[in-house]
Formats: sequence, structure tokens, C-alpha cells
Amino acid sequence: MNEVNETNNRTVTLKRTFNAPIKLVWEAWTQPEHIALWWGPKGMNTKVIEHDFRVGGKWKYTMEMPDGNEFISDGVYSEIVELERIFSSANFKPMTEGVEIQALFEENGDKTNFTFNVVHPTEEYCKQQEKMGIMNGWGGVFDRLETFVSSLDEK
Repeated sequence: MNEVNETNNRTVTLKRTFNAPIKLVWEAWTQPEHIALWWGPKGMNTKVIEHDFRVGGKWKYTMEMPDGNEFISDGVYSEIVELERIFSSANFKPMTEGVEIQALFEENGDKTNFTFNVVHPTEEYCKQQEKMGIMNGWGGVFDRLETFVSSLDEK
């Protein structure tokens, strides 16, 4: 089996077209004051604990759950190409650990085509995450991102 097929078998991909210019979507994804306003499921408040946006830099966000517990997400940036892509390791404790997230941005006139990949260490882990609702979870997060970038675009 070649490497591409092997990676495809352990990757969850979500695609969106945001009704906002690429620069705004990029800023929403890369600036901590913006991240705090859309990252995470609806109804959760996000705190940006660390955000060192450079290759090798660490990020860490916490989200307060309705029961008062914290949901922690963190990782290390491995690749950044401005207005194109951001790759990072990622842990979403306590539910998901040891994945890579890939955010891909493509200009489409005054809109932005966005592809989000979650690459899991194994195909089995990927299937488990799909059963746990990873598509719905990230889908809800990107609904919040859509609302946020639309509000920025109106300013």
C-alpha cells in the first residue's frame, strides 16, 4: 500500500467555502483574540493559554464545559505557509490525542475554500473518532467560524 492511500485511510476531511476573503479567514485562524471567539463547540468559552504562531511554536486553549470541567486542546505547529496552510500536532483531551490537523486555505474570489484534515495515527483510531462524532463536532466549530468571519467581513 502506498503512503498516500495509507494516510487517506486514517484522515477525516471537512471542506467549507467561507463567505469571506482569505485574509479574514486566515486572521480568524491565526490571531489569539479571534480564536477565543470561535474555537470550540457552541456554548463553550475558549481561553487562549499559549499561542506561539511559528513553526515549532506551541498552542494551548482551554474550553470550559457546562459541568465546570475544562477541555484542553494543544499542539505544536509543524508547517505554516501564509494564506495557504497550517499543519500542527494536536491533542483534544480527554477525547482525542496524537493527531495532526491540517488547515488549508484557498482564495476563491471574495470567498475562501477551506479544507480541514485530521490525520490519525491509525486507521482504527480514525474510525473510532468518526463513530464518536468528529464530523459533527468540527462541523459545529466551523459553523461558528463562518459566523465569526462573516461578522468581520461586514466591518
